[in-house]
Amino acid sequence: MKLLFVYNANSGKLNALLESGHKLISPSTYKCSLCALTHNTFTENNIWKNFRTQSEVDMEFYHKDEFETTFPNVNMIYPTILKLEDQEISTVLNSEALKALSTIEDLIERLKFQL
Repeated sequence: MKLLFVYNANSGKLNALLESGHKLISPSTYKCSLCALTHNTFTENNIWKNFRTQSEVDMEFYHKDEFETTFPNVNMIYPTILKLEDQEISTVLNSEALKALSTIEDLIERLKFQL
């Protein structure tokens, strides 16, 4: 079993710079609630990083363009957290559920509960 985290942003340095600028200038209109939870403006949230590195669950992280290249037949609304098990993908937390979370601790608790 593996968790797939898919951010509502495209990969690349220019996109990362634009996303960081958007998060800094207008955080209320930032379109990736998963990134807003797991990352500060320029770096990964330390609470999240500790959880991620200490977890026994296998995790993979994708930008939406990377996910669509890797899984071309899976249509999603981003951001999302998915579970890949026995070559089947299921949703753990969809974009609406992620949007409803207000802290990284909330995300971690939901993940622990779902698993």
